[in-house]
Amino acid sequence: MYVRALTLRDFRSWAGVDLELPAGRTVFLGANGNGKTNLVEAVGYLSTLGSHRVATDAPLIRLGAQRSRIGATVVNSGRELRIDLELNQGSANRAQINRSPVRRPREILGILQTVLFAPEDLALVRGDPSERRRFLDELCTARLPRLAGVRADYDRVLRQRSALLKTAGRQARSRAGAASELSTLDAWDGHLAEHGSELLAQRLRLVHELHPYLEQAYRSIAPESRTASIRYRSGYLPPEFLDPERAPQPDDAEVLESIMLRELCTARPKELERGVCLVGPHRDDLELMLGSAPAKGFASHGESWSFALALRLAAFELLRSIGTDPVLLLDDVFAELDRRRRAALAAVATTAEQVLITAAVAEDVPAELEATPLRVETTGEADHRISHIVGISATSSAASVTEA
Repeated sequence: MYVRALTLRDFRSWAGVDLELPAGRTVFLGANGNGKTNLVEAVGYLSTLGSHRVATDAPLIRLGAQRSRIGATVVNSGRELRIDLELNQGSANRAQINRSPVRRPREILGILQTVLFAPEDLALVRGDPSERRRFLDELCTARLPRLAGVRADYDRVLRQRSALLKTAGRQARSRAGAASELSTLDAWDGHLAEHGSELLAQRLRLVHELHPYLEQAYRSIAPESRTASIRYRSGYLPPEFLDPERAPQPDDAEVLESIMLRELCTARPKELERGVCLVGPHRDDLELMLGSAPAKGFASHGESWSFALALRLAAFELLRSIGTDPVLLLDDVFAELDRRRRAALAAVATTAEQVLITAAVAEDVPAELEATPLRVETTGEADHRISHIVGISATSSAASVTEA
């Protein structure tokens, strides 16, 4: 799989750019702030409908514009598909496949698969559980695009049930109208368990299948370090479900739904008292272990980098094992890695069908990658800077582009 063409309009610092990209390895070179990371961010957004840098879409729309557009022509096993996405200020985003509108942007998921490694990935090891849940859910959705709908349904039910818990809790304390609210809460328990159990089943399956790839990837990066492992962590699931060696079963979703319903019933008094939902995959975590100690809080800086890199390399190898190569996006990471970690990353990158790299200077990129260099430059001042690619055709509202 590779991106043959990338089109941006009013995305971040780019007023407009049209890139023809080859398979193989391409490196975007430029000083910080010139817009090179915005290019791989756009590709990653088409793959996941999320940015690795910000939590909302607003910063992705260029200052002064009302909307932003990202488009790509994706080649997979000789077949081309065009995907386009429009991000709008104050209204719903829109998407197209082969220039035909689709009902929801999430229908483009699965057409382009990417694995992105960036300095922000250190948060996978040192950050909050939400970072690791996002890692799991994005990888689950890359393997099973329909899970995006399950995630959306779960988030919707979770918001509505949480609001009802606050209302029912107040009414229970005042003894006014509590019975009606509690009856409604029973129905939302069923919806939460239905969607949550499917999400849980896919997360547990992913941890089981990712585990050996993670061990192997970490061993190749840091052979002298302790053994790395991962384990799903949940306060309401039986221990046997949390063992990464446990093989997934066909009826897991049904069993997990029953477990969630039982635990929701047990937790209800505490939930009403606190006004929050205490049971469900939104409370879970992916436990990262080095030997017998958790990586978070115990791993050194180098071990944390190694673990973050190993998670991404494991994700790449897992996706590769069940289909085509995902596009590998490497955002300014070689400068952060020592010689051994650079070599491990380069070994995978040389085998990928397409790798898009950003770097401040060419010397940061291992020579064995033999990447095609494209320089990213800006003109203008302050908020009116315009980014350009030097060495390949580009469009913008400023000066023309020269050949490198």
